[in-house]
Amino acid sequence: MSNWLLPENISDVLPQEARRVEELRRALLDLYRGFGYEYVIPPLIEHLESLLSGTDRDLDLRTFKLVDQSSGRSLGVRADATPQVARIDAHILNRNGVVRLCYAGPALHARPLHPLASREPIQVGAELYGDAAIEADGEVLQLAARSLELAGATDVRIDLGHSGVLRALLAGDPLPPDRLDEILRALNSKDLAALKSAAATLGAATREALLKLSQLHGGAGVLARARRELPSRGELAAALDQLEQLAGLCPPGTASIDLADLHGYRYYTGATFAAYAAGSPGPILRGGRYDDIGRTFGRARPATGFSIVDLREAAQLGRPAGGLKAIVAPHGADPELNALVAKLRGEGHIVVRAASGRVPEGDFEFEREIRRIGSGWQVVGRDPRSIGPLSTEAQSDGR
Repeated sequence: MSNWLLPENISDVLPQEARRVEELRRALLDLYRGFGYEYVIPPLIEHLESLLSGTDRDLDLRTFKLVDQSSGRSLGVRADATPQVARIDAHILNRNGVVRLCYAGPALHARPLHPLASREPIQVGAELYGDAAIEADGEVLQLAARSLELAGATDVRIDLGHSGVLRALLAGDPLPPDRLDEILRALNSKDLAALKSAAATLGAATREALLKLSQLHGGAGVLARARRELPSRGELAAALDQLEQLAGLCPPGTASIDLADLHGYRYYTGATFAAYAAGSPGPILRGGRYDDIGRTFGRARPATGFSIVDLREAAQLGRPAGGLKAIVAPHGADPELNALVAKLRGEGHIVVRAASGRVPEGDFEFEREIRRIGSGWQVVGRDPRSIGPLSTEAQSDGR
């Protein structure tokens, strides 16, 4: 096997894609800053017990683990930055009021989220701590929707769910963890046969409610059906009320309800959402309320947020960008030429020096060039499709 081949589901990011990814990253962080979110950079690796605190088993399975040769302790390479940001809020910043934090950086997965997914995704997200009000969930949801707009996503669908619905249904029928896992898998896959088998030991009313729950997905009318078909319980009614309010905050025509989408059930404590778009094999972003995560770090705080699953996938949603507009300039020791190049770069223009007088290859559109005309250097137009050498006059005078 060639030693330059990369591991499965790991790939290089080449110039054009890298530019699109970086431009979107900058735009997203600027957006979050405009909402008052402060940027943090958690470490890529930390002690395993901290990295997995308050998370579900799925994250454990996706986390690369190793032993620290200095201390002998188990370390993990982060598969999700959210627990790290919660640790920063609860244990490092230790502020009393509302805290808004955002982040952007690579993660590493021991197994891909889906067959086409990278195992080295770039995760970007925003988290809001210290506010238990539904308005906080609404702010995070609207920020997520704005993120999709920046990415150029089309045919967007935002699936809303709520972990409190299932908790209300199972309140009178405690389940062992393995049986609960079976029910969660069956609900997430909408597998009625598996759901009937997993719920066989529950009371008749709970079994019937779970079967109805598996069918409660679709437009906003699902909430009215849920009120009619599911047991009338306070926690359940409150969850449906929250979902109705959040659906009204989604961009027109994007909101849908999926009460059987219970990914991260042990992690999330309230309303959840997942966003899908044309051209994406899975959710672009996921989010929701996860109030209990800070308890492990000594300070349980209300928390809600979202993360873009992989910035590389999100950056592919918009129209491909053309090449960067640039100016090509000859090499040379002429002080006037070098001063003009420095001036243009200082004004924000891209100026690329042409080695051996030939136009450089790359992700650029050279619509202008610096040419010696008469006794001075000037910026003039050129055919961006031309790949030939610069003008003879520029080459000879610019050396």
